[in-house]
Amino acid sequence: MNLAVKRSVLRLSTRGLATHSGSKENFSKAIASGPGLDDFIKGEAFEEDTVVLGNTTQPRLPSYLKTTIPTGASFTKIKKDLRGLGLHTVCEEARCPNIGECWGGGSGANAAGDEAAKRKATATIMLMGDTCTRGCRFCSVKTSRTPPPLDIHEPENTAEAIKRWGLGYIVLTSVDRDDLPDGGAAHFAETIMKIKQKAPETNVEALTSDYAGNLASVSLVARSGLDVYAHNIETVERMTPFVRDRRANFQQSLSVLRHAKSEGVRITKTSIMLGVGEEHADVMQTLEDLRKNDVDVVTFGQYMRPTKRHMKVARYVLPDEFDRWRLLAERMGFLYVASGPLVRSSYKAGEFFIDNVLRGKGVQRRAGQSVRKTSAEGAIADLVRVASEP
Repeated sequence: MNLAVKRSVLRLSTRGLATHSGSKENFSKAIASGPGLDDFIKGEAFEEDTVVLGNTTQPRLPSYLKTTIPTGASFTKIKKDLRGLGLHTVCEEARCPNIGECWGGGSGANAAGDEAAKRKATATIMLMGDTCTRGCRFCSVKTSRTPPPLDIHEPENTAEAIKRWGLGYIVLTSVDRDDLPDGGAAHFAETIMKIKQKAPETNVEALTSDYAGNLASVSLVARSGLDVYAHNIETVERMTPFVRDRRANFQQSLSVLRHAKSEGVRITKTSIMLGVGEEHADVMQTLEDLRKNDVDVVTFGQYMRPTKRHMKVARYVLPDEFDRWRLLAERMGFLYVASGPLVRSSYKAGEFFIDNVLRGKGVQRRAGQSVRKTSAEGAIADLVRVASEP
């Protein structure tokens, strides 16, 4: 067979594989006999001809959980400085939907030179690397039994970045470091002290791990000069084994919050995810447990599955239900409650702290004197009264 004949055979074979005889005619007949534009407009298209794409066994993401792409001068500057100094944030690692709003300081933060918006901006820096020794079923942070060693320059670099940004409020958190004797508490405490030296006007919230129940580590961080001690219980006690790493447990988390307050911390704070399988009675019991342990601030947010490798969403909680939990928690005596589908532990933390705590509604401590909060309204009245005392 000569070369010309071979090429002809190849062309015919290729065409035969790509085009089925009569396919164009069959396609035209199918179009002609199928529903028309008027049928779709009237809603009378045949259901058996409808193709459903995606996984229909899971609840679809509601419109109120969809956010815009983050932009703005403040957002860009924070991101640039983080890269330059080799720092990590939980905002990025945990794929937080509020990153644009928090880093930008709210809707008014895009205007250049807007100092008020800049003061409201909040960033959550994740210390001790981006690799955790635990594997909670809701979290997208990388995990390893042997994460990289600590960066000895991180406390200094973190303080320098915060000084540059001029933020009114900063949240420090960290991966769990069960590979370290103190869980990284000394490193955490050193970072807080460096920040207070370089940016004394910045309020610091420390969102810590449970340090495997080591209360000496909790004390080390609590005495470092922070303004708010936060530790997340994440979910109700009944769901804890199914949501968190096996080394974490509900009572251990309560002991961390209780011990931090006993060390003289002004405000303690925690966060609860909804939509993981909890029941109403579970949440009520959790709130009662938190009040018994003198926790001041609680936040409620919707669990959102970061990837298909993580646990599924049990249900999407409606905004009205979040409002009901906020009102109920306020009546129980919490100093501040943030509750909504997109609320996260550090969501608008700076705005809440500056507007609701430092400016007349904070927990005021005098030597040998404490304030007992019995209701939301009574708490504020008592706090204002104590603050006005000479």
